[in-house]
Amino acid sequence: MTVDEILTKVREMAGQDEELLHRILQTASGEHPVDSFCSLCRDLGFTLYAMDLVDAGEEAYAAIRRSTNGGGENSPMLAGADDYYEMFLAELKKRYL
Repeated sequence: MTVDEILTKVREMAGQDEELLHRILQTASGEHPVDSFCSLCRDLGFTLYAMDLVDAGEEAYAAIRRSTNGGGENSPMLAGADDYYEMFLAELKKRYL
């Protein structure tokens, strides 16, 4: 299962379970938010580690950069676009809060 598929499943679960939604959002307040989030995902039965999120974010960001203005150095900077965890939390908040 890809990182995107895992996040989609977790997003769906959070939309149906308010307690889970709050547990996910609380991971942001810990000392190691990404590790806490990944641990929660593993508790839910998904194999997800911090490096998986980092790699997925960097791959997606690189694809976006390549697709704009011919890629390369003149492509626009997209602040935070490579942080899957932060983007996931922002989407949950927008959707469910």
